[in-house]
Amino acid sequence: MTAPPAATAPATWYHATVPAAPARPALSGTVRTRVCVVGGGLCGVSAALHLAERGIDTVLLESETIGHGASGRNGGQIVQGFSASMDRVAAAVGRADAQAFWDMGREAIADIPDRVERHGIDCDLRWGYLIAALNRRQLGELHETVAEWAGYGYTGPSIVEGAAVRSVLGTDLYVGGMLEPGSGQLHPLAYLRGLAGAAEAAGARLFEQSPATAIEHGTTVRIGTPGGTVVADTLVLAGNAYLGRLVPSIRRRLMPVASFVGVTEPLGEERARRLFPQDVAVADCNVALDYFRLTADRRLLFGAGASYSATTPVGLKGWLARRFRRVFPELTDVAVEYAWGGLIGITHNRIPDLGRLKPNVLYAQGFSGQGMALTGLAGKLMAETVAGDDSRFRLVERVRHLPFPGGILRTPTLVAAMGLLKLKDRLGW
Repeated sequence: MTAPPAATAPATWYHATVPAAPARPALSGTVRTRVCVVGGGLCGVSAALHLAERGIDTVLLESETIGHGASGRNGGQIVQGFSASMDRVAAAVGRADAQAFWDMGREAIADIPDRVERHGIDCDLRWGYLIAALNRRQLGELHETVAEWAGYGYTGPSIVEGAAVRSVLGTDLYVGGMLEPGSGQLHPLAYLRGLAGAAEAAGARLFEQSPATAIEHGTTVRIGTPGGTVVADTLVLAGNAYLGRLVPSIRRRLMPVASFVGVTEPLGEERARRLFPQDVAVADCNVALDYFRLTADRRLLFGAGASYSATTPVGLKGWLARRFRRVFPELTDVAVEYAWGGLIGITHNRIPDLGRLKPNVLYAQGFSGQGMALTGLAGKLMAETVAGDDSRFRLVERVRHLPFPGGILRTPTLVAAMGLLKLKDRLGW
């Protein structure tokens, strides 16, 4: 997956390692369709693909280019379950329906290799994951997670402790971890572009540089853009943290959080094998977690952040280098070649927020760091609903989502709360 030389430096390592995307037009004039999808990330493209595969006429509007937002610049980690514990899910919908949630989460992950194989997507899909504990409290919580997941019929994970961690990861930083064979990693931009191509092949029409600027509700929905209008029977909102102020009623239930990713120069095969003997993707247990993995060309891809203020650290490459050298002290001679940031959408309860604004307006947002798989599920459920079966969508939309507190002061309030949680992680409380 190596792209031809570009005239200007690519925005991310992902852009540097995939072929140039096909040119897609901006919307012009008035277009009539059965479904209009707003958002060209994994959720929107998944919805468009599932709709088109059902023979439903679909138009997708992307304000920039496909994958411009989080879907094309995230850490590429496929993680089991939800950011919320299953106990929290069960408290929201009841134990029996929590099992259905868990099963849908498993389905979301199973759909990825199915899509990769069926559409011939070259996206470096690999399996194996370590959730790493920095202290005994976190390790105890991982033991609880293993037991919780077993209660839902999933017995894949195992706990590693002490010296056994070294057989998985070449660092002494962690006291233990949960080794999870059913989670993994991929090249997110390559995967998304493959899905977009499959959606177009199935009949969906994708427009770029076409931000939705206005919505007029009624029996049909009119979606305005700078160059034209889409008239649709149904509107699907899939912009997540990048939807902006277009729909204030759902924006209050979503907090955009900035995360940052850096990719080093190549480590070399010997060093890469020493640091990642099992080639797993990794995330720690902190609230503002570190997450990292090897790329196909044996670089370290390292992510960190969770900034509620969405401010970029001064000297981003150096900031990321200092963080990954805490994990791998031997990498003092390794430079960061690429560094970028992006927005993650989180909900108050860390459960994805799916619902209906009107009978013919669906939305999905707030995947809370688990978007690599759950966005695909959300797109699938919205397509099922449009096609006439909303049974699974109704289950998910039963979850009550509270607005974030603080009104105009909500960002400073959350920054302060995050600071306290980070302090607790550092102290091992």
